[in-house]
Amino acid sequence: MTNQPPPLAGFDPLACDPALVGAVEREGAAGALPTLRLLGEKVASAEFREHARLANENSPVLRTHDRYGRRIDEVEFHPSWHALMELSVGWGLHAAPWQAPPGTGAHVARAAGFYLVSQLEQGHCCPISMTYASVPALRHDAALSASFEPGLTARIYQPGLARPGSKTGLLAGMSMTEKQGGSDVRTGTTVAAPSVDGTYRLTGHKWFTSAPMNDLFLTLAQAPGGLTCFVLPRVLPDGSRNAIRLQRLKDKLGNRSNASAELEYDDALGWRLGEEGRGVATIIEMVSMTRLDCVLGSAGTIRAALSEAAHHVAHRTAFGERLAAQPLMQSVIADLALESEAATALALRLAGAVDRGETELLRLALPASKYLVCKRAPTVVAEALECLGGNGYVEESGLPRLYREAPLNSIWEGSGNVTALDVLRAVTREPDSVQAVLAEIDAATGLDPWFDRAAKELRTELKAREQRTARRLAELVALCLQGSLLLRHAPEEVATAFVASRFLPDGPWRTAGTLPASAHTEALLERVSPR
Repeated sequence: MTNQPPPLAGFDPLACDPALVGAVEREGAAGALPTLRLLGEKVASAEFREHARLANENSPVLRTHDRYGRRIDEVEFHPSWHALMELSVGWGLHAAPWQAPPGTGAHVARAAGFYLVSQLEQGHCCPISMTYASVPALRHDAALSASFEPGLTARIYQPGLARPGSKTGLLAGMSMTEKQGGSDVRTGTTVAAPSVDGTYRLTGHKWFTSAPMNDLFLTLAQAPGGLTCFVLPRVLPDGSRNAIRLQRLKDKLGNRSNASAELEYDDALGWRLGEEGRGVATIIEMVSMTRLDCVLGSAGTIRAALSEAAHHVAHRTAFGERLAAQPLMQSVIADLALESEAATALALRLAGAVDRGETELLRLALPASKYLVCKRAPTVVAEALECLGGNGYVEESGLPRLYREAPLNSIWEGSGNVTALDVLRAVTREPDSVQAVLAEIDAATGLDPWFDRAAKELRTELKAREQRTARRLAELVALCLQGSLLLRHAPEEVATAFVASRFLPDGPWRTAGTLPASAHTEALLERVSPR
């Protein structure tokens, strides 16, 4: 066998990702780098890459009843799924940072770890993300937080049902959308009837609930006072099963290792979280953190695709020369590298903002970043797959799985229009968030005339506030944030090539490989190639 690359396993993901290392240091988590390198060894190992393959080739199976006809509502997973979950929970990627004091870099270190495991396998990241995001929402109620937070932050993976108090490690999920509404959660028809003991009984159908085997769910239902947030555990304090009925599993485009279910609450017992009628305001704490993971996950997906393409062209020869030495291929990979560097820098900047409590910046920067980075992921994966040619179109390459996965983060927690409208809402209602974002962008003004022109254009867009142009506004906010970060912190060959290709008057990036002649494509390729 000749002219085929060796398996991409056993490399150091941090050694070929200086954008990640620089961002971790910059955002206050440099002390976590040795630990992240150890996690990177696991992520890049042949053992866990095989677990990722097996978990996706052996999809979850719903078992509604046992052999005697008893209702069990269980989902059966392949052992490789459990291996992936044990890895991420064991490294504290689910909720451990909430135990650390603010400003210590714990959320940045966790974000970097989540970014790494996203490159390995995306499906299991869903329950990991929801568990992480549940903690700030649960803190709306001191008693519920005290009851569940110790289990949610424990670094112990314990699948299956268990009596309360006998299970150390817990995982949390989210169940909001209904058939008639989707993202319009206020149209939900699930009803919550109050009981004399302060609990509620929930009845209704939920159209999409990921990770239905998690131990507790945050859900929305119509209480007497309006749409309200509730916590529903799968096992009640007396050890009995809550009346959460799994109807079927979704047959999804990607994310096939992870179970996503339609379920019904059949007089299920729930505890109110927050005030009646304030359900959206309560659960938005969880949505914000899962949106952060959408950005991190898409940045990880982009990086995984880049690694596969850069590795392939480094070893493949065509027309008498290595692909990596051919100028046009260099330009394509360099373009993908720029997209990866910008996505990674922005994602880790958001994690730093979470760590330091920069709520004004996050209110606008987070939905804008989710819009752009998650939109870019499918395009980057498609370009990377094409670098492998026919090899990339074959399942064994892993690129088809990555391609099927790529659109998810743009849909989850508000698809494109929903996210763009949230950007518009932040701009209209929260001027402090606008000022925080502009201050971040203005830190790079004067470093490049094309960037300065875009920053000026952004100010014009911010004044218009038209729904028709909300997508353009979201894109420009995120693009300017990326440009500012790279101009201030990336090497000159990265920053200048990014600005030259993303801020020209004829619009941002069209197709990969159209960088200007001045771009140092060979250096950009060398910077990101796995070894």
